[in-house]
Parts: sequence; structure tokens; C-alpha cells
Amino acid sequence: MKILYCDCGAGIAGDMTVAALLELGVPLVHLRDQLANLPLPLSSYSIDAARVTRRGMVATHFQVRVEEHQPHRHYTDISGMIEASSLAAGVKERAQRIFFRLAEAEARVHGVEIGHVHFHEVGGVDSIVDIVGTAIALDYLGVTELHASSLPLGSGWVETAHGRLPVPAPATAELLKGMPVHGDTGLGERVTPTGAAILAALATGFGAPPAMRVLGVGCGAGSRDFSDVPNILRLVLGEKDGTLHHDDVIVAETHIDDMNPEIFGFLMERLLERGALDVAFAPLQMKKNRPGIRLTIISSPSHLDELARMVLTETTAAGIRYYPARRLKLERTIEERETSLGQVRVKVFRDGAGLLRVAPEYEECRRLAQERGLPLQEVYRIIERETVAS
Repeated sequence: MKILYCDCGAGIAGDMTVAALLELGVPLVHLRDQLANLPLPLSSYSIDAARVTRRGMVATHFQVRVEEHQPHRHYTDISGMIEASSLAAGVKERAQRIFFRLAEAEARVHGVEIGHVHFHEVGGVDSIVDIVGTAIALDYLGVTELHASSLPLGSGWVETAHGRLPVPAPATAELLKGMPVHGDTGLGERVTPTGAAILAALATGFGAPPAMRVLGVGCGAGSRDFSDVPNILRLVLGEKDGTLHHDDVIVAETHIDDMNPEIFGFLMERLLERGALDVAFAPLQMKKNRPGIRLTIISSPSHLDELARMVLTETTAAGIRYYPARRLKLERTIEERETSLGQVRVKVFRDGAGLLRVAPEYEECRRLAQERGLPLQEVYRIIERETVAS
């Protein structure tokens, strides 16, 4: 299991991310070859990397040189371009997730539907190369988890296609929701929309580095020099240390004693659909001796605002409290296994030593019980016995 930790002391941008990944061992020629799979004219851009110094620290600077006039693209154009490419499925999936988070943020900022989002700077070839290049490099290095430090907000103004905007830019501020930030920096844009989108889409934890054995360190330089810190993104590549995975989550709770109980089932479904990792209800005895329900939600930090807003909209709750928590967890995958009842989807749990257990999916067992006329518990027993043996 490969972990990538983003040490964002000076911030993060798309070109800085690609540069640091190149330092970690991704060959520039591999990046060029893979980017050629995009349906972009090869004559419209070129890429290069060079060693530079930022306030006494040596790092790699990644540069995309483009033709003078580039079209501004809609989100659907870019999504279709990635989907139509011959890139690996994992590369496509990561790149699509990053662009979707960007489109989501732009849609909120400009009050339009996601399909109508019109990218300006981010729609340029250089930004497409930065995002798809990041996905290519992560795939090459075999990164399975991405974590990041807290992020500097920056200050001042930035010039964009929409004119002069405050730092962080509106789309960046939208993407930073749920991430830990601080104001201990000087003037300048420290986190770009592309850098924020990479973390919003791919990071599973924020804060201190997770436990790991360090394999390498890569430093990517930004284009500008800052007066307070070296403008460098440092990426630490490592392997899992131990048999359990660590990640950061938010636990959010509220107490409800005056709501139609039929709404709770609907609420749970909606929360899980919108990204909650888990939802639970527990009975309470509340003030004036009224019976009530404690609603508990576990989510990633980036989903907190959306899920809290849903609770306050869909229930009679007037507030919701939350606190950060750390989890230790097993590696879990959904896999298809062949059994005497046919192909079934199962949850597979592993630790560093190998397979621990297999858990059949309820919907699969329910379907097979109905199709075969078998008791549900018998279907569970057959699948558990045959999938563990395989």
C-alpha cells in the first residue's frame, strides 16, 4: 500500500504537484507518452521540467508551453475528452473526479448547472495537462492513499478571466470547505483551484503525516518566489507501517424528539447517497422525559457542510455538533466471486498479513434467495463458505 503525503507549507498548485511527482521517479518521457493519449493536438503544447532554486531550496519546476490562443472549454467538453482517450481506467477515474470537483465548485460560485460550467484558466491545455498528468503520475507510482497537511489561505488579489478576485479565489474557497486551513502566510495565492481540486477529490485525510515507511521525497517548485517561505510543495511517498489503515473523519451528531419517525429512514438513505460513510440512530430519553433519537453521522471532512445542511433541511433539528476523529480500519474492497449460486459481489477485508474475512452483500444474497427459493441465511452460509475457500 503506497501513501502520498502532501506537505503544503507553501501551498499547492497543479504544476507543483506534477513537478514533485516527477522528482519521486515518474519519467518525463512516460508522462509525455501517456498525455499523447488525450485527443489534443500534439502541436498545441509541449512539456518540460528543470531544476530551480526557491529561497535556497532546490526543486523541480514543471512547465507546459502552449499555443498563444487556446479555446475555453465547458466541463462536458473536458469530461468527454478524458473519457474518449485511451488512458488507463484508473487514470481516467482520478482525472474525472478532480474535474468534477472543480466543476461543482464553479457551478456553485456562478449559480449555473454543472453541465453549463465554462472553464477559463482551468479549461486551458496547461491545466488539463496538470490534472491528467497528476493522475498519470499517481498511477505510475502505485499510490493508493493521499493525505495532506493543513493549507495556507494566502491573501491579496489574483488576476483571472473574470477580473481581479480576492485570494483565495472563489472556486478555491468553495473547494477548501471541510479542509483544515491557516492564515500564517504572507501575500499571494498559495492554493490554486487546480491544487485545491486535487486534494478535494483525492485526499482521504488531513493533518499530521500517517504512519509509514518513507520511500522518497519529491519537491515541486511554484512559478513565483515568496518572501516568507520557499515556494515548494513537498511530497512524501511511503508504504503503510503496520496492518491497519488510518484516516481522518468527522463525527456529527444531533438530538431529535419532535419529528415524524417515518422521515428517519428517508434521511438515512439521502445522507448515504450524498457521501456519508455511516449513519446511525440511537434511542434517547430527553428533557421533559420525552423519548428522542440521537442521529450520528460519520463523514469525510469535505462532506461535512453538505451533510449538515441536509440534516437541518430534512429534520426538525436546529443545530448539529461535530468533532474530528481518527479511524483505524481494515482494507476493504468490493469483488466479484464465482460460487455454486453464480457470480456474487462480496466485501473483502484484508490487513497487512492477507485476507481476514469475506462478507456477502445483502442485496446479492436477497436476490439469490428469491431466485433460487432458498432461505436467506442458507445463501449467506454458501457464499461465505465458497468465497473464503477461493
